[in-house]
Amino acid sequence: MSSLTASHKILFLNTLAFTICFACWTLNGVLVTFLVERGIFNWTVVEVGWLLGIPILSGAIFRLPIGILTDKFGGKIIFSILLFLCSIPLFLLPFADSFWTFAVLSFLFGLVGTSFAVGIAYTSVWYPQNWQGRALGIFGMGNAGAAITTFIAPTLLNNFSKGDPINGWKMLPVTYGVVLVVIGILFILVAKNKKPEGESKNIKTLLTPLKSVRVWRFGAYYFLVFGCFVAYSQWLLPTFMNVYHTSLVMGGMFATMFSLPGGVIRAFGGYLSDKFGARKVMYWVLGSTMVISFLLMFPKMEIFTSGPGVMANNSGVVSKVTPTGLVLNNNDYTIKPKVDATLTNESILPVKTSWQEIVVKENQAVNKKELLAKGVTQIKFAANMWVYVILVVLIGISWGIGKAAVYKHIPEYFPNEVGVVGGMVGLIGGLGGFFGPIIFSYLLNFTGLWTSSWLFIFIISTACLIWMHKTIINIMRKKTPGFTRDIEHINH
Repeated sequence: MSSLTASHKILFLNTLAFTICFACWTLNGVLVTFLVERGIFNWTVVEVGWLLGIPILSGAIFRLPIGILTDKFGGKIIFSILLFLCSIPLFLLPFADSFWTFAVLSFLFGLVGTSFAVGIAYTSVWYPQNWQGRALGIFGMGNAGAAITTFIAPTLLNNFSKGDPINGWKMLPVTYGVVLVVIGILFILVAKNKKPEGESKNIKTLLTPLKSVRVWRFGAYYFLVFGCFVAYSQWLLPTFMNVYHTSLVMGGMFATMFSLPGGVIRAFGGYLSDKFGARKVMYWVLGSTMVISFLLMFPKMEIFTSGPGVMANNSGVVSKVTPTGLVLNNNDYTIKPKVDATLTNESILPVKTSWQEIVVKENQAVNKKELLAKGVTQIKFAANMWVYVILVVLIGISWGIGKAAVYKHIPEYFPNEVGVVGGMVGLIGGLGGFFGPIIFSYLLNFTGLWTSSWLFIFIISTACLIWMHKTIINIMRKKTPGFTRDIEHINH
């Protein structure tokens, strides 16, 4: 019982440190949006996308070496060093005066994202097999650190900027740097070091598990459920501000509604994975992602198409034309005038209206079945903000559960290489957070639609679901060929 108590203590410290690190990791989502909105820096949409992605890149690509170092030296040492080192670029960020300076410093403080690989390896060595899903799920709740930034940072920026609108923002990265130092000191004083059991391995041996296709399949899942989660934790704020014209604080609140449940629910995802199995959970996660992302693809739009027109019953000459009708051979033809569709911000379903436009003139000769008035149908779709928020929250919850399900597999298949495998899976996932905002910005530039990013999510989730399903089917065919043949025979 005492060992388990000690494990819980380490889990608490790990989760706390990871939460703070994750908050720092997604700092640019709020800070860069604020700097552009206030005109302090005149960065383009593409430059903003790069600045959102660059911290995620460094936090991703260094997860593997950090995971190896954690397996080799223990989590206390690596975590403490990481916290102190990453505070330095945050203290220097107020001196950034250009895109490239800001980008370099963002790359350096983005190393806080490697804290995930440290914490996964450091947490797993403290718990038995039957506790792995829950423990790693609780640790993963640190993803909610993104919600801390989206919730608190906009208000802090507004307060810091009241007295000095141009330079007030510089206090925010300094504040984050101070918090990292405080957590680093706490980690040194309270945490205890522990490494995986077994003999020390060289780099070549440590990297051997990466030859398994299973690692890369887990990485693909994590690219979606974690990488895209990180991407949207930053991308949603400018989305709400540009599409629904919210304030910085209100947009931050809505982004928090996505990132907070998506982070906290991860612990429940660990419980579900322990109880029902990670594969079943991933089926639900990938399937729900496909459905929700498909619904989120629909933007605010206005569509014009052909509607029911009016044709001449007989040949003749048009003798009279009015806005509401015309006369042909003493026969009156009623024309439906244009009435604008009533569309409000509260509209959930599309609003349709139809009218007719006269295409003939007085004294014009027409033939039988000739078009007298063309029909026009207008469909307006508001993309209701609250429906959008609900769908975003649901997909965030789904991804939170999925993150725990992915990492449930790692200690089971690679019990002595959690740091390495977890680092590689985390690296691939982190790349999703890097490429996500950049891809989203280019899609936005190409299509002009903020919702175009969800098409990317739909494609990725579909590909992952097909890959997982085919893998399971192939395993069944290999291990139970007779049973598989019977099923296929029945289906035919």
